[in-house]
Amino acid sequence: MASFPFSAGDAVAAAVLPPGACDCHLHVYDSRHPAVTDAALLPPDASIAQYRQVQRRMGTSRAVIVTPSTYGTDNGAMLAGLAELGPMGRGVAVIAADTDHASLQRMHLAGVRGVRINLSLSRTLEPDAIRPIAQRIAPLGWHLQLLMPTTLLVELAPVLRTLPVDLVFDHFGRIAPANFAAEPAHALLLELLAGGRAWVKLSGGCIVSPLGTVEDPTLDALARSFIDAAPDRVLWGSDWPHATSSAGKQSFPDDARQVDRLAAWAGDARTLQNILVANPERLYGFAPPAP
Repeated sequence: MASFPFSAGDAVAAAVLPPGACDCHLHVYDSRHPAVTDAALLPPDASIAQYRQVQRRMGTSRAVIVTPSTYGTDNGAMLAGLAELGPMGRGVAVIAADTDHASLQRMHLAGVRGVRINLSLSRTLEPDAIRPIAQRIAPLGWHLQLLMPTTLLVELAPVLRTLPVDLVFDHFGRIAPANFAAEPAHALLLELLAGGRAWVKLSGGCIVSPLGTVEDPTLDALARSFIDAAPDRVLWGSDWPHATSSAGKQSFPDDARQVDRLAAWAGDARTLQNILVANPERLYGFAPPAP
């Protein structure tokens, strides 16, 4: 098999994952959908057919597709990917504050279970959209996934504490692993996790690491801080196809190695089962795997 273009290496993960293991953060790119004019990331096309090769290397079977900042509020590529994944897939959309309920219902039937607001790249929305969008999606039982600089995260704390939906913070909350315990944003995430109001994705380790690699040993303590605080509120995602790597901002990670690093952070089979199976089932509504 030819080497995969969006991941370093072609080995399989050493860790044996439980049935129903879920990759909770990946993107699909398709040039048939135009990018927004200010898109910061313009990676090559990345399809579900290509991603299935990575799934085999990682040992996962379920997947959550997130509409990337590249497409603004156009969820077409994500929804097409969901149709390919069928019941093994879920989606996180990007919507406008005035998206009508009928459109949301159609996305729900397609497998969408959340909305992402990215305040770091190609800002389709601004912070003042957080509350109205949360109110719009609350009746569907969806969550709000947030990505933003840590200074803005702390600034928005009074808003985040009062929203009517669960919050999901991807990419370790964008918290730098060195000296994370002194970060006000880290204390805020622990507060929200403890209150049963938030989830955190151990995704994008290469992005938050100043070394640009998931092998960064300072990631270990940051990951464990979330796992120790709320093992029933931690998720994991590969961030395939690594758009920041396509942009030349860092080397491509080895996705199988990312799985092995997660297994090391988890420390035991029960915790790994929570992160990869039980927690995604609760948040995204996957059916339990067949015995």
